[in-house]
Amino acid sequence: MKKLNNQSKIILGLFIITALAACGKSFLDKPPIGTLSPIIVSSEDGIQGLLVGAYSLVDGEGASGDGFASGASNWIFGGVTSDDAYKGSDPTDVADAAPMEKWGSSLTPTNGAIPQKWNLNFAAIQRCNDVINTVKISTSLTDAKKTLLVAQARFLRAYYHMDLKKIFGNIPFVDETINPTNTAVSNTVDAWPKINDDLKFAADNLPETWSEIGRANKWAAKSMQAKALMFQKNLPAAYTILKEVIASGKTSKGDKYDLNTNYYSNFNPAQKNSKESVFAAQTSVQDGSSVAWGGDPNGNYGDILNFPYNGGPGACCGFYNPSQDLADAFKTDANGLPFTDTYQVGNHVSSQYGTAYVGNLDPRIDWTMGRPGIPYLDWGPHPGVDWIRNPQNDGVFSPLKNVYAASQKGAYTDVGSAYWGPTELVANNVNIIRFSNVLLWAAECAADAGDLPGALAYVNRVRNRMTNAAGWVYKASAYNADAAQYATQTTPADTYKIGLYTSFADKATAVKAIQLETRLELGMEGHRFFDLVRWGIAASTINTFIAREVNRPLKKGAVFIAGTHEMMPIPQNEIDNMNADGTIRLTQNKGY
Repeated sequence: MKKLNNQSKIILGLFIITALAACGKSFLDKPPIGTLSPIIVSSEDGIQGLLVGAYSLVDGEGASGDGFASGASNWIFGGVTSDDAYKGSDPTDVADAAPMEKWGSSLTPTNGAIPQKWNLNFAAIQRCNDVINTVKISTSLTDAKKTLLVAQARFLRAYYHMDLKKIFGNIPFVDETINPTNTAVSNTVDAWPKINDDLKFAADNLPETWSEIGRANKWAAKSMQAKALMFQKNLPAAYTILKEVIASGKTSKGDKYDLNTNYYSNFNPAQKNSKESVFAAQTSVQDGSSVAWGGDPNGNYGDILNFPYNGGPGACCGFYNPSQDLADAFKTDANGLPFTDTYQVGNHVSSQYGTAYVGNLDPRIDWTMGRPGIPYLDWGPHPGVDWIRNPQNDGVFSPLKNVYAASQKGAYTDVGSAYWGPTELVANNVNIIRFSNVLLWAAECAADAGDLPGALAYVNRVRNRMTNAAGWVYKASAYNADAAQYATQTTPADTYKIGLYTSFADKATAVKAIQLETRLELGMEGHRFFDLVRWGIAASTINTFIAREVNRPLKKGAVFIAGTHEMMPIPQNEIDNMNADGTIRLTQNKGY
């Protein structure tokens, strides 16, 4: 179990009130592991402990059956599946992730990585339901306190269902009424209406601020509500909410939402829970939760594989390498604008094969990935293939948004275990929603409504941050890890040029620009694949990407099948278990 505060750790996991224990139903079968009296658990302290348990799984780790694929960053399901990244390491290392990059017939319902997210999220949903049901039997809480507890539980329940919905599509919605006498769940009924209901309740009843800043507030709920509506293609309704969030939204500690001055502040453990953080998975280190191998420490355990191989931060493992295609997307023209339709044309940025591109680049590239010869925070210049485990498959780039500075080792990394702790357990929150997400969703909605000036303003607000040269990467300069900024700003690490759009000619032009801007701003943050599906361009984009990857052995025979691969298969063992008594509760997704 995760190490929690002393008040919570005793009761976390004692799901004895309404544990969903339908016999033979795998993801509903979560037996209680304690015998504490329901009366004790239904005290305010007891219910807060259950709620902390529900929050603790936001990072994607800490339940039976979890793993590298269940992490909050969705680096496998949202990144490796897309044109943003390669799996990394050797193809046979964590081999269950390779089909996410290869697609085709290699992706099957028996894949070992797929159940990890399913197991983790349904365990988390159970914890939310335990909170709701325990509140019902409490005799010591005021109605106001009950509402606050339930609103948080319903926000989290919606988040966990929504995470599953993005990945698996056809999921059952498991609410607090499911119990050993009521197993009437099915994945043939759309879960979106109940997700919407939970988020509306949360938005209507959560406070604007908390003394514990990791809790979800009213504005996090509204932002998640808008995100859900975006996925349902209800952009007008989403736009109404997003405009309110942009105008009035604030963090749980009361800071008005805004963009951080420095882009990399969003990924710096010294600056987490900033004014740009709308909702994040909270992490910590040096809190007594370390283990030598496996287990469930509180650091960013879901991303421990995603460090450079053989040097720099971490001790291994060379996974989640940014793709050549992502690097090329950062090319800019003489005006500092991206090549919306033609960035794949010509030489490649930091090319692994042939002549490298020489020209302007969006400065976000070197805060998104480590490139050969470019400063990698304060670890020195990235050495290229020396930090890549399998260059033929993995390219020459390293992930950057999940790592830590050399000067932060020991302060923001763990020290309590012999393996993962000192090198790869980091107190770096995982961004679920940041304010730039909100602005870019608003840009989409404005373009959809025909408000091209509005769309332009939102996109330019995001881009404008990077026009400040103080926020670029510099050579021959010390890196200030407290401010995510290079101290001596004399020699930029490359030819950076970023400009603002002056106008959008039409809606189609605006949409393309917004979609590319979303990729550039959020690259390697686990959103890309879900955005491609949401925009209806997953098959064309990914198959075009595969066709260009002729030098990658793992891409040989790869194919993305439209109408099937937009969703992962339902884990076969869940179908078998849930339908074992002859009642069909789960059906497999099309094409699997």
